[in-house]
Amino acid sequence: MSLWNIVSHMPPEEFSSLFAEFPRSLRCLLADWLENQPWEFINGSDAFCTSVASGMLSAMLEKLRSAASSDGQQCQILQQVSNIESTYRRDPLRLVAVLKAILEGEKAAVLKRDRHLPLSFHRRQEELKFSLGLQRLQHRVREIQALRERSSQLRDGSAASLPLNPQLKTEPKAPESELPTLILEATKELEVAKQQVLKRIQIWKRQQQLAGNGALFEENLAPLQKRCESLVEVYFQLHQQVMAASTELGPELLPRLLERFNEVLSSLVKSSFLVEKQPPQVLKTQTKFQASVRFLLGPQLLKVSTKPYMVRADMVTEKQARELALSAYGNTLSESTGEIMHNVVALETNPTSGTCCANFKNVLLKKIKRCERKGSESVTEEKCAVLFSTTVALSPSNLTVHLQVLSLPIVVIVHGNQDNNAKATVLWDNAFSEIDRVPFVVAERVPWEKMCDTLNLKFMAEVQTTKGLLKEHYFFLAQKIFNDHSASLEDFQSRSVSWAQFNKEILPGRGFTFWQWFDGVLDLTKRCLKSYWSDRLIIGFISKQYVCKLLSTEPDGTFLLRFSDSEIGGVTIAHVIRGKDGSSQVENIQPFSAKDLSIRSLGDRIRDLGQLRNLYPNTPKDQAFGSHYNKEQTGKDGRGYVSTAIKMTVESERDQQPQSTAGGGPEPPQAQMFSLPVLQPELRPENLQSVLSPICPPAPFCSQSMPSYPAGESNMNMMVPEGMGSSFPSTSPMLSSSMVMDPALPRCQDLAFRNPMSFMTNQYMPGEASQLLPGGPSPEPRDEEMPELAPFTPMDAPLQSSPTWMAPSMDLPPSSEFNQFLQEMSLESPALCPPFTPPLQRSGYPSPNASCWGLGESRWDDSVRPGHA
Repeated sequence: MSLWNIVSHMPPEEFSSLFAEFPRSLRCLLADWLENQPWEFINGSDAFCTSVASGMLSAMLEKLRSAASSDGQQCQILQQVSNIESTYRRDPLRLVAVLKAILEGEKAAVLKRDRHLPLSFHRRQEELKFSLGLQRLQHRVREIQALRERSSQLRDGSAASLPLNPQLKTEPKAPESELPTLILEATKELEVAKQQVLKRIQIWKRQQQLAGNGALFEENLAPLQKRCESLVEVYFQLHQQVMAASTELGPELLPRLLERFNEVLSSLVKSSFLVEKQPPQVLKTQTKFQASVRFLLGPQLLKVSTKPYMVRADMVTEKQARELALSAYGNTLSESTGEIMHNVVALETNPTSGTCCANFKNVLLKKIKRCERKGSESVTEEKCAVLFSTTVALSPSNLTVHLQVLSLPIVVIVHGNQDNNAKATVLWDNAFSEIDRVPFVVAERVPWEKMCDTLNLKFMAEVQTTKGLLKEHYFFLAQKIFNDHSASLEDFQSRSVSWAQFNKEILPGRGFTFWQWFDGVLDLTKRCLKSYWSDRLIIGFISKQYVCKLLSTEPDGTFLLRFSDSEIGGVTIAHVIRGKDGSSQVENIQPFSAKDLSIRSLGDRIRDLGQLRNLYPNTPKDQAFGSHYNKEQTGKDGRGYVSTAIKMTVESERDQQPQSTAGGGPEPPQAQMFSLPVLQPELRPENLQSVLSPICPPAPFCSQSMPSYPAGESNMNMMVPEGMGSSFPSTSPMLSSSMVMDPALPRCQDLAFRNPMSFMTNQYMPGEASQLLPGGPSPEPRDEEMPELAPFTPMDAPLQSSPTWMAPSMDLPPSSEFNQFLQEMSLESPALCPPFTPPLQRSGYPSPNASCWGLGESRWDDSVRPGHA
């Protein structure tokens, strides 16, 4: 966005004092053309400034005449243009001062209102400043050349026959006295232009690093390459003039000038060697990755060689990277800290695109050698980098230069469960590192406002939404990370947050860090809730206590959506229930994970629950979520099968049955499980004995029913169209025991549906250790109402091998990688490697210092029955 796009929408009265000498109507016609000229950088009254100002006046008059031809007030505009020309033609520098004051006044008004100027305006101003400086350098070269020619002709005695240059002094002694001064001024301006180029390269690198957190990034290097090439071209022209004026410069000044010239060229060449495509900042061993480097001055300076120049990639530690930076990348790497395969690639020049690149396509980090860590630092806090290096010869001087460049910081992991904590290290480094820092130093504490900007940037980039976090969300996040529920929003803005609070310290009463919880929210929203968040249907970042305060005065059926505070990657529904006595209660339904929402979407779950009526504050749920409902299929499909549907229900404490009047306890809750879908009307329940026997043993062995969810938790039931109700005489989702156990029922003869093995008493029954001894289980009282168990039919052919249970999604890594991972875990704390037990919580991420891998054989606890939900 240009400055004029903002100023044109502001009240004209704020700028009335700026247009005393230049009409506002002409400013409107010039629009953003005016701010795209270097008015602000024309300082001085020398011949160069006068020449540039005169050229800009002519361009402006041409622009105004062209705009007047398409305007209804052509005569008035042409009259104003004529007045401008007559006023400023003799003194164009006066016009520069007037327009500079107008632009300064407009910038001050925008800064007062918005506190910042558009980023595109800053970028354009920087380009104008460099372009004007380059023009001045070219003008200096022409001045030096004209002065040398005049000096030479004066020595030959032919000065009287030469026309005088109006830009130069006319005294005979001027050439000899002015030449060294003019060359020194040109050299100083060359060094200033070099610093501008180097600063622009550093800004590009910083923007590339921020892009790792989701910031917008203009990665096109063509403008930067053009800037480098144009400056090097002027450098060679100026260098040629200095060498030609060696006699006038003398033996003392010339070496000092050449040294300064060499430093300029060396800095430009080394800084123009860049990592165009960064390797992954979280890099797993034994995983291929890609990267590319680009030499901006390669097409212009590389000397043609019979053998291609080769670029090498090596892994370096933070200590090695610091040593290289302190030596200005003059030292060579003594030892690589990791073994990288396919790490040597040719540096190739493409004449068509005008680029010089080395593309690493199939690089693989085979192993990493860890260095000593500081204090309580874990392996996921250890930062490395890839060093790209090559040696090239430059033309026309045949100068040999050793080029080196470091990638962005990399955290090397050996297992996927280290990924979350490694991403935290990368996020912190990308967000809070400084330009041109010592590798890889970053602040340990940062202002909370900067942390809010970083979290918002990461959230919008990961979820791919334009709806970011609000100040209410920041308030909740501040309460969570600081563990302070008494401070106000203004109090948090003045605080700073530490790295330990971000991803080292476990949140109070939880088993995870702040970042692990926030990353779980990111993953859930990205995978399942993107459209809901973009439609602002999810409040999300709000505490359970504040939800109760919001909903306590709302009517029955009002609900809202919030991210679970106690589970990683969960979203829950908080809703109001009002009893017969008028008392209200806010209940929170068991959080839904990404796996739950992949079975049935959030919108469909909300539609299933009739007790949910209005989304807070007062939007009917069908109006809010109607576009997110999935169309339900009815009747039969194309193959003649009756369609089924999964519905969600919620059992509230208010809906539970009271205890029986006989004094007995309440009925045991029914196990939460899916009833089996009925896909064919001809399939009768009495034919399911042999199908179900391998899956669920008959009722006598199910003496302990599975516990139900507490009040407010959800159950999922398989629903069948009403026409199929006759196939199941019982309304229970479980088949009745008498149906399963009737020995008179025909048995399926297909071996695929036969019972695979005789039932073992210690295979499914939970119990004490004494019940699982070879002697058999201890006798238990038998329910007299329970029918006798029909004997199981032994299988006709024994299995070749007993079935082995494998944990889901626990593919073992290669042995070398796994051993290295176990070694790293044991180095941090030997107590972090207990025998394997299944995780009891939903958390997809471990503690930053713990591992869920063990050395023992993977087993389920005996109380868990395979085959059951």
